[in-house]
This record gives sequence, C-alpha cells and structure tokens, in this order.
Amino acid sequence: MVVFLEASFWAWRNNVQRTRIKICGITSKQDAQLAIAAGADAIGLVFYAASPRAVDIAQAQVICQALPPFVTVVALVVNPEQDFVTELIAKVPVDLLQFHGDEPAEFCQQFGKPYLKAIRMRPELDLAACFDQYAGASALLLDAYRKDVPGGTGECFDWARIPAQRPMPIVLAGGLAAGNVGAAIKQVAPYAVDVSGGVEAQPGRKNSAKITAFIRAVNSANRADKL
Repeated sequence: MVVFLEASFWAWRNNVQRTRIKICGITSKQDAQLAIAAGADAIGLVFYAASPRAVDIAQAQVICQALPPFVTVVALVVNPEQDFVTELIAKVPVDLLQFHGDEPAEFCQQFGKPYLKAIRMRPELDLAACFDQYAGASALLLDAYRKDVPGGTGECFDWARIPAQRPMPIVLAGGLAAGNVGAAIKQVAPYAVDVSGGVEAQPGRKNSAKITAFIRAVNSANRADKL
C-alpha cells in the first residue's frame, strides 16, 4: 500500500494537502519506531554499501517486521543490478523504490513497483527535461549535488530553481532540518520532505529529539499555510 505518495494526488493538485514526511537512512527497528511514533509517513532504507546508513536485506526484514500498518517503506538503491532489485522486492515489503543513481526511466519502471527518481540539482541541470524523462515516476526527489556523492550530503541547494508549476509531485531533500524545513515548505510547497542527516545523532543513528523537532516544524508550516 503506497500511502506516502499516491493516495492524495488530487489533494496535491489542488494544493491543499499536508506535507508528507520521510525519515531516510533508518538502520534499526528502534529508529524506525521512533520515527513512526513521532509522526513520519515513510521510512527510507538505504541499500548502498558505500553509505554509512546502509542496511542489507536481513536487516531490512527485521526493521519492517517492527512497523505498524499504514507506513510506507521506501528502498533506496544506487545504480543497482537488476537481479538485486528483483531479490529485494521479493524479500522485503517495499512500497516504493527510490533510484538515486544514473538509472534510465526504462530501468526504473521494469519492476512493477511505484518509484521515485532522485535528481541531484547540478548547476547545468534541465529540470523540465527530467520531468519529461521520468514521466512514469510517482514523484521526483530533488537533492543537492556534490560530485561523486549520490546523496546524504547534508547540503541544501537553491530552492528558487524549482518551478511553482510542476507536472508531478516533488519530494524535497538536501540539508533539511528543523530550523529550515518550515521555510522550505513555504517557498517550495513540496508534496513531501525527506530528511536523514538532519535528524541524526551520528550517521546511521537517529536522534529522537531531532526527529520530533523536525516533524513539529513540518506540522507548524502546514498549519501556517492554512491561515
């Protein structure tokens, strides 16, 4: 069940939805439970060995067994082998795939799962072309760009580069934390926000107080938008 993105498409179109929240880089069932108890809509599991937040299939199974209903599980992969993705979705209850490398649209859409395509906002990027290229995606996830680093940089990019009129939902990532997510929501009006390092005690270990503060800031921004 993909609650995170697909259930509120028309609400998004009419700009009346609340901003959804994804806590990425979950590495333990305890951190998953912290995130969900605080009000997260989705958790992100990183299947990329070079990341300090990486998990394997066995770890992911343990985490997912601890989740309550109506939580979206997002599996992040970076230029994966086709066989690995097939094994992953067979063994882990994944709701959404998040492709964070250089995967073409044809690769992303072959697995029979809704997917997000992460777009790193390099200076010369043509975002309109990305919307066209990945028209079959559930959303584009927009992240900061650093050469040779596919994600988790802890850096923001210029939100003014995101057009107000968009053909699909966007998920905003890159350097978000409790102190700036309200401004991000006000300026960009994303469908969802994605945070990892901004709610950590250290890479791969979440901080309960930071998660709570982040989600409160998102909810506060949502309430302000209704005034």
